[in-house]
Amino acid sequence: MQMTASHSTYGNPILSRPEDGEQKFDALLAANLTEAEQPVFAEPWQAQAFAITVALYNQGLFTWGEWAETFSEQLKERVSPGEARDGDPYYESWLAALESIVADRAGIPADLLAELKDRWELAYHTTPHGEKVELMK
Repeated sequence: MQMTASHSTYGNPILSRPEDGEQKFDALLAANLTEAEQPVFAEPWQAQAFAITVALYNQGLFTWGEWAETFSEQLKERVSPGEARDGDPYYESWLAALESIVADRAGIPADLLAELKDRWELAYHTTPHGEKVELMK
């Protein structure tokens, strides 16, 4: 059997978005995010964060290079070297990067973002199950 040298491609489909536009991003993701009969995301919020990121990228809010840099910074803060890059720390990093880049583009100060997150969390925890969650002023 002939041996072929290869290198790890972990993260390449996500972090190395082709900028030439010849290869459709959706097709690239579909081809690389399927796992044999296994769900790609462990929780619905992970899929939602991923979808929002792709939608905002497609709308031109940021370049994929800007996203990769922001996500990488967040990932370094939450995932130790050698630790598996999946599960909650990975997607918590993803969500933090999404919040960071959106807040930066919208000019939202970090303290205001933190306050809004706290208010939404309080509203979520104090709203009876099945009722609409509303942020009170």
